[in-house]
Amino acid sequence: MRTYIGHQQAISAADFAELALGTPVELWIGVEGETDEERAAREDAARDILADNPHLPDDLVRIAAQVIEENPDLFDVVPLVRPARRRTARKGAAA
Repeated sequence: MRTYIGHQQAISAADFAELALGTPVELWIGVEGETDEERAAREDAARDILADNPHLPDDLVRIAAQVIEENPDLFDVVPLVRPARRRTARKGAAA
């Protein structure tokens, strides 16, 4: 099954995010190893986009919720905290 946002096919969760944002995800979260100057320029661009569209964060949350609801198989969720494993005494071990 293929999924499209507008006329663009979204293959991965990153594709959905970029198409929903209308900008590369890296604009908002940065990239590893960016310099202070690159970070400042990226943040300035992000501020300009938010100033032009103050409802963008709310729109994005709504879009993300819809995409997740309609396509849960696209997102492999890994729990941040794993349940603690029960420790059992080994046979012959001192308690």
